[in-house]
Amino acid sequence: MRLNKYIANAGVCSRREADEYIKRGEISVNGKKISELGYKISPTDDVYLRGELLQHERKVYILLNKPKDYISTVEDPHAKRTVMELIAGACTERVYPVGRLDRNTTGLLLFTNDGDLTKKLTHPKHKKRKIYYAELDREVTRADMQKMLEGVDLEDGKMYVDAIDYVQGEDKTQVGVEIHSGQNRIVRRLFEHFEYKVSRLDRVYFAGLTKKGLSRGRWRFLSDKELSLLKRGAFL
Repeated sequence: MRLNKYIANAGVCSRREADEYIKRGEISVNGKKISELGYKISPTDDVYLRGELLQHERKVYILLNKPKDYISTVEDPHAKRTVMELIAGACTERVYPVGRLDRNTTGLLLFTNDGDLTKKLTHPKHKKRKIYYAELDREVTRADMQKMLEGVDLEDGKMYVDAIDYVQGEDKTQVGVEIHSGQNRIVRRLFEHFEYKVSRLDRVYFAGLTKKGLSRGRWRFLSDKELSLLKRGAFL
């Protein structure tokens, strides 16, 4: 196993942060300092961070129904409130948000210390399905929805939605949007391109997970069935 993966699996940091520890000479294996990126270890090796033996933590998976006005970050000195406050006390392990929801976006946010699963859920090549309910300041036209399906040129490339339609039983200012892209603020930016103002944006589906039974601001651990489906990649 690569050394950075072992460190990340111990729950102390991400793989990228582990690489920084390695480059700074803060990691040793069996008493020998390691500064080589890509270094591989065996299951019997002892790995130390600043002289402290790393132990593998149990894997934790927490699903939060995020409210507004919380930043999706572990630490931010400029943020009044972060999502970590909402799951404080849930576990002793250090967990991280999987992806991001901006401050004013509500809905599903997953936390874990499982680096492999995080990569599967966030890397663009895996194209995990996300569904949002959006409420706009005016009625969304069919013509604009069709343009979003065909693709819109934004500053970081051509972006599009996979499906979009009016929310059943609501007026035409409320639409459901399905995307697979993980680009930052992609739903808001698509609507802003057509000069709509997003007054409410809620993520209701993420890679097979839904908000059913989970009220705003509350969290729960994933069930064994949900975790099995996620790891198998049963849902796109």
